[in-house]
Amino acid sequence: MTRSGPATTCCAVAKSARKPASKKGKRARPGLGARLRGGLRRLLRWTIRGIVVVAALLVVWVLAYRWIDPPTTPYILSEGIRLDRLDRDWVDLENVAPIMARAVVAAEDANFCQHWGFDVDAIRSAIAQGGTRGASTISQQVVKNAFLWQGRSWLRKAGEAALTPVMEALWPKRRILEVYLNVAEMGEGVFGVQAAARHHFGVDAADLTRVQAARLAAILPSPKTRNPAQPTQRLRNRARGILDGAATIRADGRAACFE
Repeated sequence: MTRSGPATTCCAVAKSARKPASKKGKRARPGLGARLRGGLRRLLRWTIRGIVVVAALLVVWVLAYRWIDPPTTPYILSEGIRLDRLDRDWVDLENVAPIMARAVVAAEDANFCQHWGFDVDAIRSAIAQGGTRGASTISQQVVKNAFLWQGRSWLRKAGEAALTPVMEALWPKRRILEVYLNVAEMGEGVFGVQAAARHHFGVDAADLTRVQAARLAAILPSPKTRNPAQPTQRLRNRARGILDGAATIRADGRAACFE
């Protein structure tokens, strides 16, 4: 008959007590692959958070300009530094001659009241002609001037494509046209229709005649090289065409969204 004494029992208890302790002390470190995957997941999370924050700030910025007049733009700032002078004076749309608003729309974006920021037909026509002339809407130009920078980089174009429908959703058409008329370049160092009317014709924007308004609209593709006060025959012809276009969009209702 075998007898188990106190010594045997103590040894068994001691062994059972040591086993869990040894397992805890040998916790395995994650492998290199696991650490890399964890780091990439954290980086991805912070990148997504950063994108969301930037997008939210941009939306707030766009929304704020629905009511706050843009104090300046990146391009106006750069031109002010280059020229060391600027001629700019904000004017509300109700203080602009109605023919001026119609002339600009007729010249730059006849379907302004009908699209949501992009004129698909104009884009198709520009692609068919092998260029981009005529494809940029007034809405796109406002986004580029008020929130982005000049140039043809893909990054700038992507920002313009993303922000244009946001602005169209948050602003009424009258506000888009009002901001455009106040940030558009209309001469060397001359920005906005009020400054342009005074600079070129010595009148306020509210007092522009039909011919003066059409000639101001006619210089917009190249405002630094064209002078509405001393128009060439080509500029006169373009201005006459703009007046015809302004009458057309008024008659067929394409000026209704801003009048």
